[in-house]
Amino acid sequence: MTRFVPTCVFALACATSMMGVCASSRADEKPKHTIKEIMKEHKKGALKDKVLEGTASADEKKKLVELYTELGKSKPPKGSEENWKKLSDALVKAAKEVADGRDSGIDDLKKAVNCGACHSAHKAS
Repeated sequence: MTRFVPTCVFALACATSMMGVCASSRADEKPKHTIKEIMKEHKKGALKDKVLEGTASADEKKKLVELYTELGKSKPPKGSEENWKKLSDALVKAAKEVADGRDSGIDDLKKAVNCGACHSAHKAS
């Protein structure tokens, strides 16, 4: 029994250590696109509008989901990270609804695309 306890303690220590490594690598994950790059596809007349108008291909809808997902990984230039996450999560959720063909997707995306709410809270001067 005395040999079993140290082995369990060692296994638990290893597992805990590995969980910390995995968690820190996710936290350090850098977005694939900058906020500026994402905003180029989010501005008037770009990919976001194509999706809202219903003229985007399935691949373009997936790209919008990816871009909004990456936006959520970015650190906001100003304002709270909690609000940034809330706003970007709403964009991702609505874009996924559109990509999945859900009827409410377009309406939800129109609501989530509230430029003023995001810019007033997070856009650097």
